[in-house]
Amino acid sequence: MISYKEIGLVNTKEMFAKAIDGGYAIPAFNFNNMEQLQAIIMAVAETKSPVILQVSKGARNYANQTLLRYMAEGAVEYAKELGLEKPQIVLHLDHGDSLELCKSCIDLGFSSVMIDGSHLPYDENVALTKSVVDYAHQFDVTVEGELGVLAGVEDEVSAEHHTYTEPEQVVDFVTKTGVDSLAISIGTSHGAYKFTPEQCTRDENGRLVPPPLRFDILKEVEKELPGFPIVLHGSSSVSQEDVETINKFGGKLEAAIGIPEEQLREAAKSAVCKINIDSDSRLAMTAAVRKVFHDSPAEFDPRKYLGPARDHMKALYAHKITNVLGSDNKL
Repeated sequence: MISYKEIGLVNTKEMFAKAIDGGYAIPAFNFNNMEQLQAIIMAVAETKSPVILQVSKGARNYANQTLLRYMAEGAVEYAKELGLEKPQIVLHLDHGDSLELCKSCIDLGFSSVMIDGSHLPYDENVALTKSVVDYAHQFDVTVEGELGVLAGVEDEVSAEHHTYTEPEQVVDFVTKTGVDSLAISIGTSHGAYKFTPEQCTRDENGRLVPPPLRFDILKEVEKELPGFPIVLHGSSSVSQEDVETINKFGGKLEAAIGIPEEQLREAAKSAVCKINIDSDSRLAMTAAVRKVFHDSPAEFDPRKYLGPARDHMKALYAHKITNVLGSDNKL
């Protein structure tokens, strides 16, 4: 059993309380490799922001659970090297799908876990979520649950249609499970293809404009659970510049569209205190790598294409922190 406190990590309790009180959201960035993690910590140190490092089940399998634990410990020390005396870093399991997986992560030093039973019948979701909470709270590890289903595909998480969160269920769910935060469905979606062209309109430049988020549902949830931490998944904005770069240099991303940043800014000022961003990082990395391969086709040194990818991701993370989520200068 490894305590996250020994590694220098924190859980989400104080972090979320400050975010709700301050009207901003904590960035929850997924990572799978060293370059993504470096970029996140560089951006966090530069902007003096708290951060949640998210690891999906797929990332855990890809990167190896033991390496991830030491990468998280290294991230804390790296942040200190870059000038953050007391970094606020959470290591969080994203979309855990079983009690066994959540237990394994907690035992390896994760400071927060998500158990996603949203695809299950309500009573089964409650029972599964409560079982994780009962185990996690023994070790002061925070737990995120989910009500409502997000459409889209991200790692092993896949759903063809979304189901909006029903505000009348949230109090019962939180009371019965004891979760520390709640992910809700108000129109965000996983992946780079969050909406079909038929769901969108077009602006004066012919670009697709997605339907607005259901802030009415969010407001009803806030009324039912005043001051309770709310989470938004599937909140990448899918930079059209990166999409165009990828397509220009041999990629094929058709009708990729995300959540407009102005809507995320509005959400960050509410009880939404954690906003998940994954696809934007993948797109930024891919765009930078494709550009290097196009401009320097003889290049084969990974540092020469992963370095620019890291720099581009760092700029993306810093932008999100400062201009979208408002979590800069909170340390």
